[in-house]
Amino acid sequence: MSDYTELDKKQDVHILHSMGYAQELERRMSSFSNFAVSFSIICILSGGINSLAQATSGAGGAAIGIGWPLGCFISLVFAIAMAQISSAYPTAGGLYHWGSILGNRFTGWLTAWFNLLGLVTVLGAINVGTYYFFMGSFGTTYLGLTDTTVVRIVFLVIITGAQALVNHMGIGLTAKLTDFSGYLIFATSIALALVCLAAAPSYEIGRLFTFANYSGEAGGNVWPSTSGAWVFLLGLLLPIYTITGYDASAHTSEETVKAAESVPRGMVASVLWSALFGYIMLCAFVLMLPNMDDAAKQGWNVFFWAMDSQVNPIVKDILYLAILVSQWLCGLATVTSVSRMIFAFSRDGGLPASKALSKVSPQYRTPVAAIWTGSILSVLFVWGSSLVSIGDTPVYTIVVSCTVIFLFFSFAIPITLGLFAWGTSKWDKMGPWNLGEGVFKLFAVLTVIAMILIFILGIQPPNEWALYITVGFLVLTAIVWFGFESRRFKGPPIGAEVAKRQAEIAAAEAAVGESGEN
Repeated sequence: MSDYTELDKKQDVHILHSMGYAQELERRMSSFSNFAVSFSIICILSGGINSLAQATSGAGGAAIGIGWPLGCFISLVFAIAMAQISSAYPTAGGLYHWGSILGNRFTGWLTAWFNLLGLVTVLGAINVGTYYFFMGSFGTTYLGLTDTTVVRIVFLVIITGAQALVNHMGIGLTAKLTDFSGYLIFATSIALALVCLAAAPSYEIGRLFTFANYSGEAGGNVWPSTSGAWVFLLGLLLPIYTITGYDASAHTSEETVKAAESVPRGMVASVLWSALFGYIMLCAFVLMLPNMDDAAKQGWNVFFWAMDSQVNPIVKDILYLAILVSQWLCGLATVTSVSRMIFAFSRDGGLPASKALSKVSPQYRTPVAAIWTGSILSVLFVWGSSLVSIGDTPVYTIVVSCTVIFLFFSFAIPITLGLFAWGTSKWDKMGPWNLGEGVFKLFAVLTVIAMILIFILGIQPPNEWALYITVGFLVLTAIVWFGFESRRFKGPPIGAEVAKRQAEIAAAEAAVGESGEN
């Protein structure tokens, strides 16, 4: 980062100080690293593969050829609007801060809880996806393992613990690994696409634009029997749920150089490149399938079924290994994101044991307690929810559907607030990455429409219980806020409170060896 001058550093720290926060974390992430951390969490080799059946057992080829770019555009709408806000307010736990400053204490607190719940459970879901990919690729075939709750939780403890340990040891090591992850995802997705094209029996391009209805038994019961139009809409969940996690660029703002410029670019670029490379990879996979009807019947096993039947075993195992490493690095980046959200919310007293959770290690310059707390909670979530089912659907599956909805809610709240706050005293100064009022408001309105669509799709069978869990969580949230937090929680420093914090800022920076603006 030879182009990062002392003047640049002073500007980054000055912006942070102006919002009432100390430079406790270490700025070791380049613009590419900021992009890579979001690109790694999106990880088309994780969600794009592990959730592939939502498309192939839904509307068939058209769910990829037409549905993937449409769903990616929906995610891009959120990313572009968030990028505008992130340039003006580049802080760790950005969404929480945006929700507070563009709205009030309650909207900030609500945004934080939605985002935090989403991040913790999504970390669990990512690592569970890694577990099932491991079992399908190596665990059962080579090691003779059987899928049980004990095996699953032991696997999660090992890989999540390793992810937490790397994060514990400093943002420098984490950034190097997520940088590597970015290159690995690019290379592996292209390699997988080339292998699929080489193994394809023919190139039926029309297959990518042919609608089918594989709901019910025809699609291995991935989706209950429904209409062709509806099953196509349900298939949009594949790209929408895969292309998420780009808020990681905002969460690592205080560790990124030239954050006001780097963060919005990293956020938008991660979505665009994931959409493009994911499209190439998945289209090639669909073209490789010997028969769409047979592929649809495989349900959630479609990826392994196709690779086993069409690809050379040695080539297949090399690809599996690269995909498995990419998925682990996806979880690594997610630990970074969730820990920064916990840290940011805690330094304003938003969580129990906030003093401990907001503490930064002077040696590693990382929020150690937040890292391990988020990681442990994600494993406990998977363990607890795996033991209970509602009907034939595990509670784990339903809760993941709920919390991805919560994650998008946490995106939509500050964007919607920004729609009304633009040009007022709450938001009268834009960052260097500026779309202009008309473009931002257009994307803000599209965000509201997209959020409604995501919510409707997310509560459909087999996840219809997601509606009741969501409503229950909202009722519980209201009880907690009005019963306790409305009197206790002060929110982030705003106005005169920022000036009062200057002595605390200096002391916090001295404690971790940061020179600040001087």
